[in-house]
Amino acid sequence: MSIRDMIEGRKEWKAHMARVKALPQDYQFVYKELQKYLMKVSPVVLGEGMELLSGIVDLFEEGAASGKGVLEVTGKDVAAFCDELIKDSKTYADLYQEAVDQRTAKAMKEATDKLK
Repeated sequence: MSIRDMIEGRKEWKAHMARVKALPQDYQFVYKELQKYLMKVSPVVLGEGMELLSGIVDLFEEGAASGKGVLEVTGKDVAAFCDELIKDSKTYADLYQEAVDQRTAKAMKEATDKLK
């Protein structure tokens, strides 16, 4: 990653957080909790860009503009809302498991080939 990419990423993050700060207080609180939750469950998509977080802000902006409370948008189970957003996303644990399986399969194939 170049310095330019880092600067652009920082500008993008600041603009994103400015959008969050423009939301009503209840939306800001739930957004921060969503963000913490998503960081703990570590979906790979968070490391690949801000599309997921930006999408949440888009949804929250629409909800706030239409006069809905934040829990009308997410439902009362905010963790389940997050889980639904990332249900098809791979986690770092998934990637690690795949790598272990691939290395094991390769080693077993090499061992079998030597026996032939």
